[in-house]
Amino acid sequence: MRKRRAVRQTREVKVDVKTLDGQELTWDAATEPVGSALRIAPAFVATATDAALGVKTTLTARYVRGEGRYVIKVVTNTAIREDVEVNYPTVAKVGMQAIVQMAAPRCIFLTLEDEDDPNATWLSVDQLTTSGGRILPPMLAAEVVKRGAGEARMEVVELLYGSAALAGLPPAKLLQQELGIPHRTASQWIIDARKAGRLEGMKYHAGRPAGG
Repeated sequence: MRKRRAVRQTREVKVDVKTLDGQELTWDAATEPVGSALRIAPAFVATATDAALGVKTTLTARYVRGEGRYVIKVVTNTAIREDVEVNYPTVAKVGMQAIVQMAAPRCIFLTLEDEDDPNATWLSVDQLTTSGGRILPPMLAAEVVKRGAGEARMEVVELLYGSAALAGLPPAKLLQQELGIPHRTASQWIIDARKAGRLEGMKYHAGRPAGG
């Protein structure tokens, strides 16, 4: 019972995301273009406090184009209770990749307006995500599936693929969840989007070690 409670508390850890110089990460920090319509922050610092484990973790992640995702470069673990020792067994329980997965949506931006317009509004994937955990409104998802091929589908695949791949999560699974399509269809749509040049700079390597 104690183990289950600790896992639940860890999952509820909130992550604070900032730029490398300690500023709030907003759209103007997203200077790296990926795909055909997304912009991302080239690096970020994420801090998470796991009350159950008694450890505060601060990590720096950088976007590596060759990897097509955010890669952890620096990690610092600090005990927040006197009864906690920062040793290998403790650090092994820190979900470093999970922190990246929670932070990345705040670093990926897109606009529904003309991206060359200096007054265009840019929104993060985190801002688009509903309280239910969905990125796309159900009506939009249904319309994309109904219409099949087209620019709208490519845009949606790019958004969903980037949201997952940059965080080290399986993109096909996210497409399945958001669009209600089978794995085979999700995989084919990803192939089509890559051929169309929509997924430049974003990759997902199945079987890659999670890193925590």
